[in-house]
Amino acid sequence: MKKRRTVVTFLVAFVAAALVFFLYLREQTDLLAPPGVKERLSPEVYRVMYERGTEPAFSSPLDKEYRKGTYVTADTGLYVYRSEDKYDSGTGWPSFTKPIEGSIELREDGSLFGKRVEVVSVDTGAHLGHVFDDGPPPLGKRYCMNGVALRFIPDE
Repeated sequence: MKKRRTVVTFLVAFVAAALVFFLYLREQTDLLAPPGVKERLSPEVYRVMYERGTEPAFSSPLDKEYRKGTYVTADTGLYVYRSEDKYDSGTGWPSFTKPIEGSIELREDGSLFGKRVEVVSVDTGAHLGHVFDDGPPPLGKRYCMNGVALRFIPDE
């Protein structure tokens, strides 16, 4: 009985600590958002970009967008990818072989099952997706983006 009470106490303390830590992180990520951006974006776009969420695979129409054009960030319209660098990775997220030079930053992300490399916009630091080393030649990179974090502007 005493061992059971100790385990329950530990679990309650662990859950409480995790909740406090989650709320702290959420508060910190809110600090990244430029003034007024939370009001301009849908709750889903804000969650993905400023709370570092992920949209469900195969949910973005941009995954199957094949027209020529430019992909920009959903929050500020920063040009981040060209359609010539997009390919169908089969993952269910829009994927690119390279970004537009100077448009993104890479950050280490240890939030899920080990280390990954997070892709953020250079202007606000908003979360766009992740980059992996399993892309096609010659660069071998797969910039796997959340479609809700992007907008597509077709070429005229």
